[in-house]
Amino acid sequence: MGIALPLLVSLILIAEDDIEMRRMLGAFLRRDGYSVELVSTGIELQERLELLARAASPPDLVIADIQMPGLTGLHVLAWTRRYLPRVPFILITAFGDARTHDRARNLGAAAVFDKPFEMDDLRSHVRAVLRGDEQDARLAT
Repeated sequence: MGIALPLLVSLILIAEDDIEMRRMLGAFLRRDGYSVELVSTGIELQERLELLARAASPPDLVIADIQMPGLTGLHVLAWTRRYLPRVPFILITAFGDARTHDRARNLGAAAVFDKPFEMDDLRSHVRAVLRGDEQDARLAT
């Protein structure tokens, strides 16, 4: 069975400081038919979100590493909840623990993935979040 392409192209903003992981995530999601923008730091992520907010065209989803130079994914998530409260976030981390997962959920993250993770699991969560079914996404993490 082939991959079903989204009816409308969703914009996914990916923030990951590891270049190989960033490229892999971008390529993987582009193959699924999404429009993808890549940034490498938390500062770049927040700046891009500010520009998109001013243009009244926020991304449909943000996927962000938690540990990044400048600002962490958690810091940018907290900022986004104030200024773009409807933009969903999926966080990824190599340093996941119960406290980090709880903090992410309390800030409104749709999901948190500990590295390494299965790309098919991420794909399922991306689809659930973009369908507006964040409850399904939260149950699985």
